[in-house]
Amino acid sequence: MERSLTMEIVRVTEAAALSSARWMGRGKKEEADDAATSAMRDVFDTIPMQGTVVIGEGEMDEAPMLYIGEKLGTGAGPSVDIAVDPLEGTNIVAQGTWNALAVIAIADHKKLLHAPDMYMQKLAVGPESVGKVDINASTLDNLKAVAKAKNKNLEDLVAVVLDRPRHVELIEEIRAAGARIKLLPDGDVAGAMNTAFDDTGVDILFGTGGAPEGVLAAVALKCLGGEIQGKLVPSNDEERNRCKEMGIADTDKVFYMDDFCGGDDAIFAATGVTDGELLQGVQFKGAKATTQTVVMRAKSGTVRFIDGDHSLKKKPNLVMEP
Repeated sequence: MERSLTMEIVRVTEAAALSSARWMGRGKKEEADDAATSAMRDVFDTIPMQGTVVIGEGEMDEAPMLYIGEKLGTGAGPSVDIAVDPLEGTNIVAQGTWNALAVIAIADHKKLLHAPDMYMQKLAVGPESVGKVDINASTLDNLKAVAKAKNKNLEDLVAVVLDRPRHVELIEEIRAAGARIKLLPDGDVAGAMNTAFDDTGVDILFGTGGAPEGVLAAVALKCLGGEIQGKLVPSNDEERNRCKEMGIADTDKVFYMDDFCGGDDAIFAATGVTDGELLQGVQFKGAKATTQTVVMRAKSGTVRFIDGDHSLKKKPNLVMEP
C-alpha cells in the first residue's frame, strides 16, 4: 500500500470532523451524521486509489452515501478495502459530550473482516497486555492478567464499558474485583484505542457493541501493537443466518487480530469532533478552525498526531451553518 495514502485519509477525517462539529450540542444526530458522511465522500473521490467500502453506513438501499460495496477514489492507484464511520458517536455530538470521532481504516484488498451489522462481545488491551487476556476467561482473571502485565495493583486499573443495561452484571464484576470504570455513553472505538495510550489512563475495554466498530478498533490496535478479541452476538434468526452466510456456524467462534485485519499493512486515522482523552475536538474561531488527528500505519509502526489549522473561507462547502 502506498504510504502517501496516510496523509490523504487525514484530509478525509478532517473534512468529516469540520462538517459535523457545527452540530455539536444541537440535539440533531442525523444532521450531524449526514454532514460528516457528505464531506467524507466528497474528499474520498479526489484520492488516487481503487477503494471498496466493506464497513460503511449500511447497504446501498439503506444509505445514500458510503454504503457497503461502494467504490471510492479516482479509480487509479492501489486497490484497498475501506472501513468508515464518518461520525463515531452521533449521540455524543448531538449532546455535546466526549469522544466523538471521524474514523477511517484502510487495508489491502480482502484483508478486512466484512463484519455484519450486529452486536459483538469485545475485549481490547494495549501492547503490554497482548497475549495475556482471553475473551472466554472471567472478568476477574482478565483484570488480574492486565494488572500483572502492566505492573499495577487491581485497584489502579481503569476499564471502559459502554453504559448500557446489558452491562449491569459486567459492571458489578469489575467493581467487585476492585478496579475502576469509565462508562462510555457511546463510542467504543475511542475506548478500545485509548487502551494503547498511557496518557488516557485506560487499561482495558470490556463489553458488547457494534461488530463493524470492532473492525475499526482492530485496525487501530494493530497499528499500535495492541490486541482485540471478539465474538458475534446474534439477537435473532436473521442475524444467525447472516453468521452462517459468513461461514460461521458456531457463534462462539473467537475473532482474533488477524481475523479482523489480515496482512502486514493497514492505515488508521481519527479526527476528534468533540474533546476526548486522546484528541481535542474541532475548535471554531471566526474564519478559522483547528482539528487534531491521530494517523498510524501498521507496516511501519509510525503514529503521528497532526494539528490542523483551517481557513473556513477557503472551505465553505465543508463547514455550513446549521
